[in-house]
Amino acid sequence: MTVGDLITLLSACNRDAPVRQAMNPFFPMAHRLAQVLPSVDETGRPVVHLAEGRDEDSQFGHLPPEVAVALAWQSPIQPPPRRPRRTDAR
Repeated sequence: MTVGDLITLLSACNRDAPVRQAMNPFFPMAHRLAQVLPSVDETGRPVVHLAEGRDEDSQFGHLPPEVAVALAWQSPIQPPPRRPRRTDAR
C-alpha cells in the first residue's frame, strides 16, 4: 500500500473519526495511532511508518470481533447449537 492508496481509502471515511491500528492477529488488539513518520528503507526508497502512542491508554483493548473477522484473523464465531434442557427425572 502506498501513501496515495491510504489517502484514497481514508478519504471515504469520516474526517472526525479517531484512527485505530489493528495489531497482532494472534491476540488482536486496537491501538491509538499517534505518529506518521516518513523515512527511507534499506534501499533508500521512501516509506512512511504509522506508530502507536506511548501512553498507557494507547491500547484500547481487544479488536472488535467483526474487524478481526474482516481481517481474516479470526473465523466467524457461531453460537453453539441449542440442546434441549435436561429435566429432573425423579
